[in-house]
Amino acid sequence: MRVFVTGASGWIGSAVVPELIGAGHRVVGLARSDASAEALTAAGAEVVRGTLDDLDVLRGAAADSDGVVHLAFKHDIAFSGDFKGAGEADRRAVEVIGEALAGSDRPFAIASGTPVIPGHVATERDGHDPDLAAAARGDAQRVRGATAELALSLAARGVRSSVVRLAPTNHGEGDNGFVPALIAIAREKGVSAYIDDGSNRWSAAHRLDSARLFRLALEQAPAGSTLHAVAEEGLPVREIAEVIGRQLDLPVVSVPAAEAGAHFTWLAGPFADHRAASSTLTRELLGWEPVQPGLVEDLEQGHYFT
Repeated sequence: MRVFVTGASGWIGSAVVPELIGAGHRVVGLARSDASAEALTAAGAEVVRGTLDDLDVLRGAAADSDGVVHLAFKHDIAFSGDFKGAGEADRRAVEVIGEALAGSDRPFAIASGTPVIPGHVATERDGHDPDLAAAARGDAQRVRGATAELALSLAARGVRSSVVRLAPTNHGEGDNGFVPALIAIAREKGVSAYIDDGSNRWSAAHRLDSARLFRLALEQAPAGSTLHAVAEEGLPVREIAEVIGRQLDLPVVSVPAAEAGAHFTWLAGPFADHRAASSTLTRELLGWEPVQPGLVEDLEQGHYFT
């Protein structure tokens, strides 16, 4: 297939592109900078220049493709406080790509996140709200969920759509997500901390395993599929803090929930969440089996700390 990939030079995209090329597909990657374009060319992909706001570019590239993987998200403005704006840009992109693919039965896989369900291990059947798909706008916490439901609803319009829900940490060498942020906080504060008893759990996957799932989604997933890129159902966050403390030779301590905001700043909310999730249904549907190291094993290799 000729596959159009947004976010092709990002953390997940830079693993998806070689995964697709290695399986014999041709990749056309969206690049918003010279550096991104150079990285894609070096990886063996074709390049189309543009951003998520260039809707005509997205429409044309999707129409010229045999399938689309949508990974781009405006993380820069999301993490600076405008999550709603980032989510709305994401939604517009999905709308335009969906229109270009409508009636073609071509695959369209998008990235989303596993749902947060306190005290429950989220499955692929959880987190679906039929009202979300029709919501043109929503609050910051709902807008990305609405986009995922919109993508799934494209199945009724002749698009083989799927949503790949990513675990809160997709680890690996070069990671710049939650775990490196926790390490930076530990270095700054002189302790590796968790919140309260640290029993809330985070699911995890290595980014190379997640990349393989995107390829399988593109090649095999039935229309309207929800998939979980989850290799480990849930590690207690206390265990993550303990590995960080051991690697940095720092004390491991509990921070009361009332003080978490001062200690962890923007990471306090995500680190307090219960983010356990299962991928049993995904494995049964597509035969996906993670083969890369788990999060603790990856941390113990030391590359996160050099």
